[in-house]
Amino acid sequence: MVILSLFMAPGTNGFGLPQMSESEMLERLLSEDPNRTDKEPEIASSIGEQMLLMGLRTMPRSLRVRIRDISSRVPLGNAILVGGGIGHLSAWLFDLWCGVPTDENQNARPRPDSFIIVEEGARFGVIIDRLIRRYNAETWSRVIAKPWSEITAEVTSWSAAAASLPSSARPSDIPLPVSLVIVDLPDSERSAAASSAFDILSPDGLLIVPEPEVPTGDVGVPDEGQEPTEAQTKVIAFNQWISFIRRVSDNHSVSFVELSGGTLAVIRRIA
Repeated sequence: MVILSLFMAPGTNGFGLPQMSESEMLERLLSEDPNRTDKEPEIASSIGEQMLLMGLRTMPRSLRVRIRDISSRVPLGNAILVGGGIGHLSAWLFDLWCGVPTDENQNARPRPDSFIIVEEGARFGVIIDRLIRRYNAETWSRVIAKPWSEITAEVTSWSAAAASLPSSARPSDIPLPVSLVIVDLPDSERSAAASSAFDILSPDGLLIVPEPEVPTGDVGVPDEGQEPTEAQTKVIAFNQWISFIRRVSDNHSVSFVELSGGTLAVIRRIA
């Protein structure tokens, strides 16, 4: 495992961790948790098998494990998962925060004040809602079946208009402030979703995004009036990703965690 930290904003600390340097804080935050295994939780395993049968994209296990480990260390307020699918990554997080639903003797675990799962597909949203109820998490978790771009546009528009109101009086699909956003969308949608997620993060908020696939070879450019090929679409998506990273790296903390199944970008918003 390699942690590469880039563009650390000077004089910062965060997350309520003991006073330490930025690099020490990131090392602790992003490292593997030696007290946890990479064994897939039972419910998540069943969902993964369903995804294979349905031909759905799955996030590599190494990335799921590290997202769980990072989430376990972040003092959570309001958390959001963008791209719920049929609940695979959600099940990993619910296992972290709730444990095994059938174990009545387990101790209460730290969990977010709220957990919003954004899944545009209504049918998948119904499946996620069942998952929430299976973990008895209805009081603090819910699924929103709307496009993420629409949700963030609404938040941005009313935030300026209602800045003088108390947070409890401001209408929103998502509770604010947002302390953690995880993006699990196809490469072609990932950069735009990450950009809008970053814009609504609270100071010291954390954004976790798997890096899009790095394109290789010369794929050319689309002919005028023609749709780009799959290879060209990958190049377009990666260029958008690079533009986003350049935008946020000027004044915020950007780190990359290289794992066997891919790379996680972890971005901390500096006030």
